[in-house]
Formats: sequence, C-alpha cells, structure tokens
Amino acid sequence: MTWQGGAFGDRGRCVLAPNPNIMTLDGTNTWVLREPGAARSIVVDPGPAILSHLDAVASYAEQVAVVLLTHHHLDHSEAAREFAERMGCGVRALDPAHRLGDEGLAEGDVVVADGLEVHVVATPGHTSDSLSFLVPAERAVLTGDTVLGRGTTVVAHPDGQLGAYLDSLDRLHALAEARQVAAIWPGHGPVIEDALGALDYYRAHRRERLAQVEQALLDLAERPTLAAALTELDLDPGSGATVSPRAVVERVYADVDPVLWGAAELSVRAQLAYLVGRVSRPGG
Repeated sequence: MTWQGGAFGDRGRCVLAPNPNIMTLDGTNTWVLREPGAARSIVVDPGPAILSHLDAVASYAEQVAVVLLTHHHLDHSEAAREFAERMGCGVRALDPAHRLGDEGLAEGDVVVADGLEVHVVATPGHTSDSLSFLVPAERAVLTGDTVLGRGTTVVAHPDGQLGAYLDSLDRLHALAEARQVAAIWPGHGPVIEDALGALDYYRAHRRERLAQVEQALLDLAERPTLAAALTELDLDPGSGATVSPRAVVERVYADVDPVLWGAAELSVRAQLAYLVGRVSRPGG
C-alpha cells in the first residue's frame, strides 16, 4: 500500500512532501500536532522548500506556535526558516545553526502549545543532532530518521555514530517497554502501531549487521582476530592497508541494489569505527 500520510490519533496529522527517492522513501513526513479544539499547532520538520507542500502544511496547521526539527538533513530542515517566517513563529533545533529565535532544544525539554505537550528525547546516532519527540497524550513518538516506517536507517558517518545510535534505540525501547510509547510516527514511511516490535527488530538488525561486518573484515583481511584484521583496514586513502570499506559493503550488502551501496558505505564506516573503538577500549 502506498503511504500518503493522513490523520493519526486525536492530535497528529502527517503531510507527505512530494520528494520521494531511494533515501526518502515516499517522501518526507511533516507532522502537524495540535490539541483538540486548540488554536495553535506545533509543526515538526517542514521538509523541502516546495511551495505546494508548505501551502498544504500551512492549511492544516492554521496558527503555528513553533517549528521543531528532528535533525539538520535538508529533506527535513530546508524549508524550516522560510515556513516559520511565513507563519510568524520560531524554529527550535538542537543545532544552533538551524534555529530561528533564541530557544534551542535539549533532552528533557517540554514544548507546550495550547495544552499540547511534546517531550524532547535525545536520540543521536543517525546524526549527532538527532532528536525524537514524545507526545504523551497519544503514546506516540516522532522519530525523524532514527526509526523509519519501512526498512532501516543509515547511520550517517562521520557525523552519525553507531554507539550513540545503539544507545538511542535502547532509550526508545525502554519507553516502549514502560508503555509510554505505543506507536512510532516516523520521518519517512508509514506509521508503526507496534513500537516495541519495531524497536526489537531494529536492535536485532543492528547486532546482525555488525556481526556480518566483523566477519567480512576477518575474511577479507585473512586474519584470525578482529584486532589483527583492523590493521588491514584502509580507512584513509594511501594508507597501504588492504581492505577497503567498499569491499566490506560488497560482501555484506551483496543482496542489496548497488544504487544503495553509497549509503550502505556510510553505515559500514560507522560500524567499522565502532569496532575500532571497541578493540581500543580496555578489555576490548
């Protein structure tokens, strides 16, 4: 079934941006959040600077109290300033470069608009500035690109880091286990009604991929231990090492369309950096 956005719960509406591609799936999900009967909305990730999309968001949002950003990638943030200026409000983000106004966002912040509460959850990993937004009244969490509605996300090395990403999945999983979160409203793809199941899958998938990357490195380097294999890893051109990240990609992602290998290499580099750190730690 084609994802088209729509209304979810009593407080959420997804307005799908017309920017589909292999990385954005059906397009970017812009979320309009509003307490029933309230005058003002909170808009999350206005998305790309496409006038027809911004017109649609403005139509649903009516009055806007504030724009929030899950992270800085352009398919989420490009139109934030333009849209906020049009609607007469500010933009709050973790990264100061993407704010409009004096207010930022950080773990534990609560954004309130006409009775609607949105709680900020730090979920770095996909990018260093990735945030998720919990809407307690809906038991829903807006995850940006940290968890997608279909498939899995890229840990965008070098800004993104696998260790931070795994911790973020654990943080979201704990919220789902505690029944504070039942549904995931993602930045791309359809809404996920079983948050706990999705997060179980995401965590298992990351463990499996990491094991596959480690085994591929051992095989390609023809070394018996991870520490020895990492000495053969060519992370810098001209290093003289024998195993490139692309070679690991071609082995681990052999069943994936090669058009996606560029994105896969970002994740593989993040996983290799994680393995380097694990070996370098005492007891690693």
